[in-house]
Formats: sequence, C-alpha cells, structure tokens
Amino acid sequence: MDDRWLSVGEIAEYLGISKDSVYAWIEKKGLPGHRIGRLWKFKRSEVDDWVHQGKAADAQRDDE
Repeated sequence: MDDRWLSVGEIAEYLGISKDSVYAWIEKKGLPGHRIGRLWKFKRSEVDDWVHQGKAADAQRDDE
C-alpha cells in the first residue's frame, strides 16, 4: 500500500484537476489536506474516501 504524503501537484494529477482547483476545494468543499508549514500534503486514502462520499462531485458542480 502506497501511504506516502502527496503534494498539491500530485493530488491534482491524481484527481485530474488543476492545482488552483485543489486549493479551491480545500477552502470551499473540505478536501482533506494537512498544512505542514507553507505546504499542503494529502493522504490518498483520505482523498479517496472524500471522493466516495460524493464531495468531489459537489465541488465540480460548484466550479461550473
């Protein structure tokens, strides 16, 4: 199991969205991320759970 912390760029690529959308989803829709100093880091399992709960679909509708 790959349980390493992912960067904003890596999670954006994983989700197929832009880095700007990652930051917007953190603020507006509660994308699960952890602030470490100035950097945001993400656990893939937490993001997967968030997506399975339907939160990503809600965020995409708001971006349109």
